[in-house]
Amino acid sequence: MNERKDVITMKGEPLTLLGTEVKTGESAPDFEAIANDLSAVKLSDFRGKVVIISSVPSLDTPVCDKTTRLFNAEAGKLGEDVVVLTVSMDLPFAQGRWCGAAGVENVQTISDHRKAEFGTRYGLLIEQLRLLARAVLVVDREGTIRHFELVKELTSEPDYDVVLETTRRLLYERTKT
Repeated sequence: MNERKDVITMKGEPLTLLGTEVKTGESAPDFEAIANDLSAVKLSDFRGKVVIISSVPSLDTPVCDKTTRLFNAEAGKLGEDVVVLTVSMDLPFAQGRWCGAAGVENVQTISDHRKAEFGTRYGLLIEQLRLLARAVLVVDREGTIRHFELVKELTSEPDYDVVLETTRRLLYERTKT
């Protein structure tokens, strides 16, 4: 398995990422994760829609909580052609409890805990913690990664504005054609 050392940090301490690094312009690797009801969810299930994927270490941390709540609020404004997925290693039941307590209804939380398939296919599995690195991707309707941000410091937030601008641009491109 590919290892990338010193790519991200947590409170300044370097961490190692496992898996294949993805890049903007590449096809988004398909993956299977688990929904809160324990059903399988694949990225390919959303072909034809713009997909925002927010990879977070754990919903029970302040930055992950804030990020998911923000994307939940924005998802409600983006319309039916956009799907927002938050992927973490949290158990599906914990994700479901968190969503209920936080009032999150516009973001679909999915768990990578079983196979770490998302983490390894996107190069986001943290070796030392068996958690996912913080990253945000925007995947277009055809399955191409149009934006990828790996947040270098695990305790920092992603650039929300770029994610939302990219998503709106992809929606606008569709309405022009």
